[in-house]
Amino acid sequence: MKKKLVAMLLAFTLILSMAACGKKSREDVVGSLSNKMEKMSGYQADATLTINNGNDPQKYEVVIWHKKPSYYRVQLKNAKSDQNQIILRNKEGVFVLTPALNKSYRFQSDWPSNSSQPYLPESLVNDLVQDKDATFKSTKKGYVFETKTNYTNKQLLPTQEITFNKKGLTPESVKLLDSDKNVVLDVQFDKVKYNPKFDKDAFDVKKNMTSARLSVPTSTNNDSNLLVTQYPNKLMDGVTLEDQQEVKTESGVQVILSYKGDKSFTLIEEKSRISETGTVMEISGEPVDLGYTVGALSDKMISWSHGGTDFTIVSSNLTQSELIEVAQSVGQTGTK
Repeated sequence: MKKKLVAMLLAFTLILSMAACGKKSREDVVGSLSNKMEKMSGYQADATLTINNGNDPQKYEVVIWHKKPSYYRVQLKNAKSDQNQIILRNKEGVFVLTPALNKSYRFQSDWPSNSSQPYLPESLVNDLVQDKDATFKSTKKGYVFETKTNYTNKQLLPTQEITFNKKGLTPESVKLLDSDKNVVLDVQFDKVKYNPKFDKDAFDVKKNMTSARLSVPTSTNNDSNLLVTQYPNKLMDGVTLEDQQEVKTESGVQVILSYKGDKSFTLIEEKSRISETGTVMEISGEPVDLGYTVGALSDKMISWSHGGTDFTIVSSNLTQSELIEVAQSVGQTGTK
């Protein structure tokens, strides 16, 4: 009888041990992900980015290339318009290409290591490593984490939900949440391939601009000289539009919108011009992903191009996070 009891206890212990072995902890999964990122030589990924920061969700196609140690190519394209931008990082620096305008901007920047990026797998894994309080659950096909963000505008989007596929440990989705847990930005990875081979000129500025220009429509909204004024729909408390002026310049018309209050700012708009020479222009500040386009962010100013218009916001009262918040809202059914 004692022998049978001992045998039953051993069998039960073995079953519990096997069950425990099959269940991975948060530390196990994060360790495996970190090891995956360390050993890979790079990756290619296709994703769909959806912005829910307005009445009509905006979808963008994102193509991401990375070659270790520090070469990157991120192409952001809106299928419904000619908006198409490429962020490149190579040995010469960080570049933002706008093919529709035949313009390239060069930044002296540490991008993408200076902040998290929702479409870069190693950036997501780094967020998991940094946040020891991140929650974790295992589903049938994936690992789901909820963690703090490390984005430039993390005050607006403090939390993110990241899902990795159990098979291959590739990212499946990233959901950026506001303070009310609403999904503001959603990245769905359609395909991720680790350790791909790249052409020698895959990250060359001229090669990428030439290739991207071939897909630019011959007729764009730049053919019209009409400037349609756009307004932000996100204003800080007590801020109102006090003045609007049109100023004639050598290249056309500038619209200057002056907003007054404790968080005052000036918004300048003018028609984008296609560059004839395609020269690279030096830009001060950091490239910042506004979701629908890439802008240039400095201490007191943010500038960007979208839909055939150049925008600049200047303020001594807005924080960088607030500059981004206002910029993201321009044109989204904004009102005076």
